[in-house]
Amino acid sequence: MIQKIPFGRTGHQSTRTIFGAAAFMAMRQERADQVLELLLAFGINHIDVAASYGDAELRIGSWMKTHRRQFFLASKTGDRTGPEARDSIRRSLERLQTDQLDMIQLHNLTDEPGWETAMGPGGALEAALDAQREGLVRFIGVTGHGTQAPAMHLRSLERYAFDAVLLPCNYPLLQNPEYKADYDRLLAVCEDRGVAVQTIKSIARRRWRADDTRKRFSWYEPIKETEALTRSVQWLLSHPNVFLNTSSDTTLLRAILQAASDFDDSLTPAVLEAQVAADNTRLAMEPIFIRGRSDAI
Repeated sequence: MIQKIPFGRTGHQSTRTIFGAAAFMAMRQERADQVLELLLAFGINHIDVAASYGDAELRIGSWMKTHRRQFFLASKTGDRTGPEARDSIRRSLERLQTDQLDMIQLHNLTDEPGWETAMGPGGALEAALDAQREGLVRFIGVTGHGTQAPAMHLRSLERYAFDAVLLPCNYPLLQNPEYKADYDRLLAVCEDRGVAVQTIKSIARRRWRADDTRKRFSWYEPIKETEALTRSVQWLLSHPNVFLNTSSDTTLLRAILQAASDFDDSLTPAVLEAQVAADNTRLAMEPIFIRGRSDAI
């Protein structure tokens, strides 16, 4: 089974692998139900979804009557003003068929104008705090994509004591010294304050190349070789107190969960890093975010 550790200071013991429900963006309910069975088989007890993930909340909502207590359920609002965020949170509760979210997250809060609006008077943070006071949500987090995410999360944590952060992390991205420095600073602050750290894009190989005509289930090209995928997952998990959110490509979900289940914490980060570095060269991996050039989804 996949290891469980404290999800920050929330009191919840979450599986270190969290199901990223962007996979349900346009999936039929019958197929989504098969995914649920896989999650239950591997003991996954934490789901991360968002209001903007198409029909994903609806796919999950049909499970909640019988499985709500088995999952820490987190959603996200991408709205920046208080009124819009309040509507988003209530709509998520309806779509997820639950009276309470375990966590609401301010989604992709990395741009300056959006940050100022969301964190300012009458912004989305106020709406999240109102929902928390009303018992509609238990905890509040913040998420981000791109190379600005760790630095912006540090700024957000100075403004408010968020319970969790979410940001990209994979081997190619951490070869950027500026990103790695910001990422390491963020992890140190989160460890000191008991803030949960969720990571995304752990198995990203590179952005899709223009001449690649294969069917796509994620906006980036993932690592598909099972052994290389396993090494990337286990390299990420070799860093303590960090959670891995699964890919939107559900054809790789079983392999990701199996890699996490097989993770042996006796393997040192240095050993795994050498293996992943070799894969990085062999598979011609590239960072999917480059500051000033390709820093958006």
